[in-house]
Amino acid sequence: MNIKKMWLIYLMLFLATSTWGSAFIAGKIAIESFEAATVAFFRFLGAVILLFPLMWYKERNIPKPTKEDWFLFALLGLTGICFYNIFFFLASKHAPVIKSSLFIASNPVLIIILSALFLKEKILKNQVVGLVFALFGVSFIITNGNLSIFLTMAFEPIDLILIGAVICWALYSVIGRVVLRKYSSIVSTTYAVCFGTLFLLPFALYETTVSDLTNSTIDAWVAIGHMSVFVTVISFIMYYYGIQQIGAARASIFINFMPISAVIMANVFLNEQLTIPHLIGAFFVLTGVTLSTYKKGWKSSKNEKKQRTV
Repeated sequence: MNIKKMWLIYLMLFLATSTWGSAFIAGKIAIESFEAATVAFFRFLGAVILLFPLMWYKERNIPKPTKEDWFLFALLGLTGICFYNIFFFLASKHAPVIKSSLFIASNPVLIIILSALFLKEKILKNQVVGLVFALFGVSFIITNGNLSIFLTMAFEPIDLILIGAVICWALYSVIGRVVLRKYSSIVSTTYAVCFGTLFLLPFALYETTVSDLTNSTIDAWVAIGHMSVFVTVISFIMYYYGIQQIGAARASIFINFMPISAVIMANVFLNEQLTIPHLIGAFFVLTGVTLSTYKKGWKSSKNEKKQRTV
């Protein structure tokens, strides 16, 4: 691969993961007109309408799912699409974007732990060090720098919502690794989004009235459309193209741009204040995530070169 193409792939990965950060801002706007499950439902309804034609165009020989496969797709939809996004948009409504984005940035660390427990993947020394850094950073963000709160357990209710979001996404990622052994990323995501949209429908019907629809703002629909098209579909295509070209380990490092872009946009568009505890916590979270993934990515790159030589 020539240098020009490599930098183009890096640019695509940067744009994809930075666009994910805009979901925090769009969610903050959409949640002013609708409740959490309704925003999530409309977001993924739009995404699934785009994903199915894309899947049929890209995939020629899709394996026929078994009952066990359908169960796994349903679990993906329940954890990563339904409950994660309900928690995500509740956080968008009740927590500052800066806090939510930095908190959710710790996801890769929990994924490493669950992968070791359920998939029997080996945890490396750098991942243990990264875990300690990231957990300290998240603790600093939750407590706003006052770690003594842990002694009295005086957490805010929204912190439990954010913990739920992190757990749901980690479960989605681990289950997804099992599904990806048989299906491509676009097939897995399309079926997961389809199931997730169906699971979100009852919640959306329960909490949404006709007046909510008629009184909703144009900004809310633009924000939902942005999350459907750019955050869910286009960024997904760019990110998985990057994985295809340079491998999942190296591509995952770019996820660190997600909280950074969210923090910058929250500061610019929503006038949210970036505090010293936020900066300290962000440093530890991003350092921990990078330590957990970078060395693995370097080794993967080295192995890829050896395989090409052979």
